[in-house]
Amino acid sequence: MNQQATELEEAIIGACLIEQEALPLVADKLRPEMFYDNRHQLIFACLTAMYQAGKKIDILTVKEELVHRGNLEEAGGAFAIAQLSSKVASSAHIEYHAQIVHQKYLAREAVLGFNKLLACAMDETMDIGDTLIDAHNLLDRLEGESGHQDHMRDMETLMADALKEAEDRIAKSVNGVTGIPTGLNELDKKTGGLQDGEMVVIAARPSVGKTAFALHLARSAASAGKAVAVYSLEMEGECLADRWLLAASNINPYRWRNGLANPQEVAEAHTTSGELSQLPIYVDDNSSVSMEHVRSSARLLKSRKQCDMVIIDYLQLCDMTTKQLNRNREQEVAQATRKAKSLAKELHIPVVLLSQLNRESENRPGGRPELAHLRESGAIEQDADVVMLLYRPAQQRITIDKESGYPTEGLGVVIVAKQRNGETGNVYFGHNQSMTKIYDYVPPLEYMMKHAR
Repeated sequence: MNQQATELEEAIIGACLIEQEALPLVADKLRPEMFYDNRHQLIFACLTAMYQAGKKIDILTVKEELVHRGNLEEAGGAFAIAQLSSKVASSAHIEYHAQIVHQKYLAREAVLGFNKLLACAMDETMDIGDTLIDAHNLLDRLEGESGHQDHMRDMETLMADALKEAEDRIAKSVNGVTGIPTGLNELDKKTGGLQDGEMVVIAARPSVGKTAFALHLARSAASAGKAVAVYSLEMEGECLADRWLLAASNINPYRWRNGLANPQEVAEAHTTSGELSQLPIYVDDNSSVSMEHVRSSARLLKSRKQCDMVIIDYLQLCDMTTKQLNRNREQEVAQATRKAKSLAKELHIPVVLLSQLNRESENRPGGRPELAHLRESGAIEQDADVVMLLYRPAQQRITIDKESGYPTEGLGVVIVAKQRNGETGNVYFGHNQSMTKIYDYVPPLEYMMKHAR
């Protein structure tokens, strides 16, 4: 087993040298002795000392600090410092890199410790009792370093934390909405908004409107002052921008997409784009994104106070390749959903995960989906706090929705099929023909008059 990762050590130090946001992400996770290379230990010790002293960190200031400490030559000299800064493009993956460096350090310490214990156990002049004490101490130290006890709380602490969380909910509740508003009143009533620490799965068959619904959630959240990170694996950022433009304006979708927009619509597009550009939405449209990338990127945005919610469009397109052998697709999907859930808890934000439904849903009466139709993994249903299934009965050539009695033209249904901390049931929303606009559903006048008492 390779017990060193010098390239990752270089990437971590390089990121800390070129980006101010990098060091805070790893300062409490790494110590100088965790680096394998002695030069990297010296440089990281210098970086952490400067960070704790509140000094500005860049190539020149670090070089001067090393000179002051008398460690510049031992650390490789000024050229080596400059070279390290070119080893990384950004700090997007720095926490993932730090995790690996930390694991390599633990592995080295375990090998050294157990080798020493083995030698002591084989030495007849050594007291076996002392060897066992050393063994216990080694395990305690390694377990302490691994952070297994970091999340253990006694009941007194737990109750105090629960009461504080309840008080926070009461303080930020707006008409019963304690989370991030969805932009649909009925859905907010049922869920209380999108809640911090929860993984919300939005699932549907292709072309039902998963992306459109997710973009509606993003714009609603951003309009409420919440920063949203959108990871779009299916569509380019410009396509998403087009959809937001059409959702926020009265531009004809057909004319806009076919280059036939009139001067008035072009002018409206410029005005609307100016308004939308002020919203705190950040889009990553890299088509080959892994959950590790999403986590690293979201952590970095969170450290800049630019991430109150994450949207991933969509799960089955995530890069799930791992070095683990004999893992099937279902196991990979299960691992990805667990990582999404962990991200929600770690950053204490809602993570909205879009997912495909399998074809079996189309064989049900009216094509109405159920939880069992989540594609490729029961782990999606198991890990999710909330599962919303999108359904548009008009696509099944149904004219009247059986459960509500509403006419199906322009009618969408959010089936809240699972909610760990609330009720399930249907929420109805309205949409235009192109699905660029989503809004609270109001039955047509003919329906209202027919059902008036």
